[in-house]
Amino acid sequence: MAVNGFWAGKKVFLTGHTGFKGGWLALWLQQLGADVRGFALPAATMPALWTVAGLDRLVAGDMADVRDEAAVAQALQAFQPDVVFHLAAQPLVREAYRTPVETYAINVMGTVNVLEAVRHCPSVRAVVVVTTDKCYENREWVLPYREYDALGGFDPYSNSKACVELLCASYRNSFLQACGAALATARAGNVIGGGDWSPERLIPDVFRSWQNNQEVVLRYPHATRPWQHALEPLMGYLMLARALYEDGEKYASAWNFGPDNSSVATVETIVGQLAERWPTAVRWSVDTQVQPHEAGLLALDSSKARLELGWTPRWSLADTLERTLAWNLAWQRGEDMHTFTRKQIADYQGDTHE
Repeated sequence: MAVNGFWAGKKVFLTGHTGFKGGWLALWLQQLGADVRGFALPAATMPALWTVAGLDRLVAGDMADVRDEAAVAQALQAFQPDVVFHLAAQPLVREAYRTPVETYAINVMGTVNVLEAVRHCPSVRAVVVVTTDKCYENREWVLPYREYDALGGFDPYSNSKACVELLCASYRNSFLQACGAALATARAGNVIGGGDWSPERLIPDVFRSWQNNQEVVLRYPHATRPWQHALEPLMGYLMLARALYEDGEKYASAWNFGPDNSSVATVETIVGQLAERWPTAVRWSVDTQVQPHEAGLLALDSSKARLELGWTPRWSLADTLERTLAWNLAWQRGEDMHTFTRKQIADYQGDTHE
């Protein structure tokens, strides 16, 4: 299911547009000809993709909080969108341990506010709510998780996203089907790429340390994750939104967008491969202190998306690491990152034969 052509002129309401994935999606939608309206708090980091790639000059939006029910409803009613992408969230596992109440408030009640606004906005035909691969009840087994596996989440972040999955199912059945808005949830793997400066995430931590000639300290060296470039699941979200718009009843459900098995790797493996590609000698070590619980082994089965949407990951783990590193090094050199980011999107579209 192609994305080119469909998005021209579509009105898209995007929460979280100042974030990492939200910024990439905002630029891609704008590049596809969509009329994008954002809704988010100001970028949480400095620097941020939002400003570095010049999105603040391109994408209109409200700087507001999804916990503000009235603000969400007013923004949606004023814009009357065709499609809603809900990405706004507190996205960090370790931050959720420190601020569990705020994490649940943003992730759960923020989503309630968005869905409440949608059910009172008759223009909306399709809604994609982005959750996480961590929403599953993790049993530390080798088999990848499928959409019908049990939800859970050990830590507050993961559990808040499992709650979001449940509330989306309830809103779909109780309200949105009746008002003509097709709702799906999307679960991606560990997403990396240029423009992520979030604290306590592996790739940003690695780049920050090595740029300053410092040693990287790994907290979970043996943790195994499904690594993928941000553009991979974003393509899935775009394809899913189109499917919802055109045949909502068929596609209104949960969807995994994970990489191939060859892109499932340990933290230590990822750091080692980045070290081989870094232009100077670098160092890393392992933190021996006890860390908050995180899943040790996690992978997704994306057969449903492959078979029913025609979505498939295109970039190998090596491609993903090289593109992510190239973006960071270009930024360090002071290149025009708006042009560089658009080129990576165009390259990805070319690789997917769009």
